[in-house]
Amino acid sequence: MSDWIEEGKKAPAFTLHADDGSKVKLSELKGNPVVLYFYPRDDTPGCTKEACAFRDRQDEIKALGAQVFGISPDTVESHVKFRDKFSLNFPLLADPDHAMADKYGAWREKNMYGKKSMGIQRSTYLIDADGKVAKLWKRVKVDGHDQQVIDALKELAD
Repeated sequence: MSDWIEEGKKAPAFTLHADDGSKVKLSELKGNPVVLYFYPRDDTPGCTKEACAFRDRQDEIKALGAQVFGISPDTVESHVKFRDKFSLNFPLLADPDHAMADKYGAWREKNMYGKKSMGIQRSTYLIDADGKVAKLWKRVKVDGHDQQVIDALKELAD
């Protein structure tokens, strides 16, 4: 279990498969801000609400020059079903061995009703155009998170 990548540090490189069959490399996204949000599972209530909030604000996010990527340990096939069911308009990246989530510190011990297990802690990284972490939300509450991300993107643009 890795520590969080703190603000000002270089974001770890990655290459992951997207729901459209392409490969997404962080190094190829330089020059624009990137929003990476880690979520536990496709098609669950909180994850669906978060994904739909980013979907609904996509025009604003794009206008600020940023791209959004959702990342979970689900398979590409699961992502395709989730994307199609909710008309998601941004890539979902498959991290089935949770290696990337671990690199970014999002793979953590969770305690649910006294039962400990490992899993994704809902979290979001805003990576600036130079590939550095500009903002990190470690324990995301879904309600209003889309606005927090947009506000941080506006700050970055100033």
